Order: sequence, then C-alpha cells, then structure tokens
Amino acid sequence: MNESSNCNVTSLGLYHHVRLMEFVLYNLIFFFGALFNVLALWVFCKMKKWTETRVYAINLVFADCFVVCTLPFMTYFLWNKSARGELCQFIEAMYLINMVMSIYIISFISIDRYIAIKYPLKARTLRSPSKAALLCGLLWVSVIIGVTSDCQQRQAALCFDSDTTAPTLSLFCLGFTLPLVISTICSTVAIRNLKGHLSTNPSDKKLIQRAVHIIYANLISFLICFLPAYLVVLAKFIIQSVGATCFLLQVVKNFSSVTRCIATSNCCLDSVCYYFMTKEFHEALLLPKPALKKTDQIQPLQTHTC
Repeated sequence: MNESSNCNVTSLGLYHHVRLMEFVLYNLIFFFGALFNVLALWVFCKMKKWTETRVYAINLVFADCFVVCTLPFMTYFLWNKSARGELCQFIEAMYLINMVMSIYIISFISIDRYIAIKYPLKARTLRSPSKAALLCGLLWVSVIIGVTSDCQQRQAALCFDSDTTAPTLSLFCLGFTLPLVISTICSTVAIRNLKGHLSTNPSDKKLIQRAVHIIYANLISFLICFLPAYLVVLAKFIIQSVGATCFLLQVVKNFSSVTRCIATSNCCLDSVCYYFMTKEFHEALLLPKPALKKTDQIQPLQTHTC
C-alpha cells in the first residue's frame, strides 16, 4: 500500500528547532531588509538622472520592500499554524508576486548588462529608460495575473503551506527556470567578453577584474538563494507523486521551510547589489568614485556591474 496515501501532509508539523530558526531568521531579514531597502530607496530618490539601471533598481527595491512588508504577517501565520483565510491568501499572493518580480528583474539586469558589454555601440538604440520602464510594467501585470490565479486555485488548509500540484510546479518552474537560464547565459557571455578585453586593455586590468568578480558574486548569490528552494519544490512534487513515508514527507517539508528562508534573504542581498550597480549610487552617498578611464569599452562597466 502507498504509505503516503494514508499520510495527511497538512498535519505534518515542523521540527521545533526548524520553527524557532524560521522565526528568528524572518525577524532578522525583516530588520535588515527594511533598513537596507529604505536606505536604497532614499538614495535612488536623490538621483536626478534616469538610466536603465536606475529603472530596474527602483523596481527591484519596491519588490523587495513589499516582500519585507509581508514578513511580520508571514511569521505570525507560520508560528500559529493559521488557517488559509482571505488575509492569508492576500499576504501569500503579495509575497510570491514580489519574489517572482525580484527574480525576473535580476534577469533583466543581466540582459541589460550583457547588451552593454557585448554590443556597446548597439546598446544606445537597444537600451533606454523608457524601454526598461515598459518591460517592468508588463512584467508587473503578467506576474500579478499569474500568481493571483495560482493562489486562488490552491487547496492548502494552512497558510503558506504549499500543495505542490502540477499547475503550481509549472508556474514555479516558469518563475525560476527561465530567469536562471537567462542570468547564467548572460553572465557567462559577459564574463567571457570582459576577460577578452584584458589582452587589448591591460591598463584597465583592475577595473575589468573587479567587474568580473562582481558578476560572479551576483550569479552565485542568485543560485544560493533560489536554487535550493526550486530543487526542494521539485523533490516534494516527485515524492508526493510516487508515494513516500510520512517521515520522508516531513523531512522534505522542513527542508522546504529552510530553503524558503534562504530565498527570502535575497531581499537583503539585493541591497548590496545596489552599491555596485551604479556610479550614481556612490555619488548620492558622497562616496569617492574609483578613477575610471572614459573609453567606449569600459563605459558600460561603470553602471552595469551588478
């Protein structure tokens, strides 16, 4: 007999140390996320010149701020094992919408950086603040419609307790797999092109190496934050489909809670990205700028190293 058929997944609880860790981490993420993102929003509002990077960054700040706003409610619902009422569904939708927005905006930044580095001459026609704003607007509408529809169809009894169905998995894969492929390809090509500049621009070696290290760091942080959550959701779907013991289902559920905390921490790490994203951020904070040579090849690196 399939043991999982007699196992009520909803009734499976988290281990006490996992619940405690979840409670502590969400409170820490809320504190630092609110602090960093409010500072970032204040700095970007001081800037006078609109650039593509600034458009993406502000949308990313707003998405992260909305995620941070959901954390007190999320912590309360999870700690008290609240039923999935209307308020819970709203907070769930708000959380998921802005998490998906963060992932896709990061991929948009990767594309924008790729164009600036790979095609510096064509970049002037391919890129503009208005085009970036249009892309972000279309993304907001698409994500809100998709996530809201999915949240309304969920049958989970408890708040933030995912019932990993095929439609939910499909939406989750679309919300992560496509941005992952885009970010990986764009970052890899950008790094390869930057390294190619080392032989032709030895005087700019430090600047190019710095840009390469930042791209590596951005890609690694993206994978560390979101890849574990994606793999656990995939594993949970497979286990529920083929059947498993209650013990295995409970282990996966606990891992799912941990990886969700890790994914949520991205709203804090994005703030570190803002510092490296644009030279205007340095100017707004009255920090000294690194001496950069004004060449056509290096110009894109000033504002697209995140």
